Amino acid sequence: MTIADLQQFDVELFLKIHKGLSNSFFDWLMPLVRNRFIWSPLYLFIIVFCIKNYKKQGYYMIGMILATFAMGDLIASKLIKPFIARIRPCNDVSLANEIIHRVPCGSGYSFPSAHATNHFAIAIFLICLFYPTWKPILPLGLFWAFLISFAQIYVGVHYPIDTIFGALLGTSIGFFTFYIYTKIKPAA
Repeated sequence: MTIADLQQFDVELFLKIHKGLSNSFFDWLMPLVRNRFIWSPLYLFIIVFCIKNYKKQGYYMIGMILATFAMGDLIASKLIKPFIARIRPCNDVSLANEIIHRVPCGSGYSFPSAHATNHFAIAIFLICLFYPTWKPILPLGLFWAFLISFAQIYVGVHYPIDTIFGALLGTSIGFFTFYIYTKIKPAA
């Protein structure tokens, strides 16, 4: 498979999701799902939960969650995106007649999806942190990160490969920051 074949497959899959799955419920839900403010209560809950239940260790948990987010955002947005410089599908002139404008497109580059990178990184970190005591974190965390990544495709701001690579990158970052956390956390 050549790069041109891969790009063509990516565009076709993008259109199957972006247009093919189009419906009024997703048109309402997906812009909300990718909105950072929608998740503010969840983030606040995580902060309060960690501090209330883990005291000093909870502050380290919150610090590492923030470091996980910062690392994901830095690598995806500041290092990889400018280097690859892939145009977002909603800004691609060859797709101008195909795009349904559900959210503002933005002027940044597409590859990789920072939303996918950041949310998979945080999800994997939280899964590693809490799975030993709360097994439902695994499907819930992965579903949360997947849903946000899928929404990026549905609203037209990322291609599927952008989100797949973002998910893989974020997963690696989440495992890495959890490893660092295990080395620096204070005793319980």
